[in-house]
Amino acid sequence: MKALLSHETGGPETLKMGEIDAPEAGPGQLLVAVKACAINYPDVLVIVDQYQFKPERPFAPGGEVSGVVEAVGEGVTDFAIGDRVLAMCGNGGLAEYVAVQSTGAFKLPDDVSFEDGSAMILTYGTTIHALADRGDLKEGETLLVLGAAGGVGLAAVEIGKAMGARVVGAVSSEEKAQAVRDAGADDVLIYDRGPFDKEASKALAGQFKEKVGPNGADVIYDAVGGDYCEPALRSIAWEGRYLVIGFPAGIPKLPLNLTLLKSCDVRGVFWGAFAARNPQHNRDNVNQLFDWWRDGKIAPKVTEVFPFEKGGEAIAKMGARKAIGKLVVKVAD
Repeated sequence: MKALLSHETGGPETLKMGEIDAPEAGPGQLLVAVKACAINYPDVLVIVDQYQFKPERPFAPGGEVSGVVEAVGEGVTDFAIGDRVLAMCGNGGLAEYVAVQSTGAFKLPDDVSFEDGSAMILTYGTTIHALADRGDLKEGETLLVLGAAGGVGLAAVEIGKAMGARVVGAVSSEEKAQAVRDAGADDVLIYDRGPFDKEASKALAGQFKEKVGPNGADVIYDAVGGDYCEPALRSIAWEGRYLVIGFPAGIPKLPLNLTLLKSCDVRGVFWGAFAARNPQHNRDNVNQLFDWWRDGKIAPKVTEVFPFEKGGEAIAKMGARKAIGKLVVKVAD
């Protein structure tokens, strides 16, 4: 089968289209003929060996796919050959076929395109787990979203509104700000790009405080990290919850005295490990997402679709932090 392969540590330019053996559906697995593969920030990290997991090379990046069930492994009873599915696969998605655990697969409604289907589960799955399970977001609370125009950021804006929160999105350009407004945010802050010196950091903290209001942000969803972390934390409410989602701007060093002064929590969000440890809870969360999707409260924002052979360009654009919404690679018709 054809696959876009990483043979050596390096950036997207090192990925090469090649031929490898197609996988088989083992016990508890589905073999999926891939139609579309969404690109996420872990795809940027895994090819340079900076992700939590380091697959054996050669491997195809791409952890989120949609397609059609080609074969069903032993013990699988809730899927059949020909089912349209979306699924998490860790890696291997930028290939014609991928084997996935049936517990990480979900049936794709007939009226949803493969491109939209591939773009839903990771960003929205991460975010409902973050806001509902880790952030304990309540109706009427204020949610501050950093990196609000990215895939997980827009998901946080939409899910925050679906849960009844007042949502403030923070982004780096007017183009991104408009995307966040279109997603339903109550207010938007356009911040400068870091790194920040002490005075710039203090000024950004003031901007955050002004936008979230005098009581502070009850929940902060940080999908950026870096120099944005401390100024955002300074705007948190008493007993607020700071959610650690990712670090495209770098891993921050947090002054813990701030957590004491606000009696607040810093909570890590590792959705992949949660889904593996609590598959039924994760399935319940995804079912809630499908309900919101049917009700028009959420919808994946696929802003660009790349052909299979240009999947590396999609990863490069994600790594450059130029993506608005979701980038998807079309693997097959």
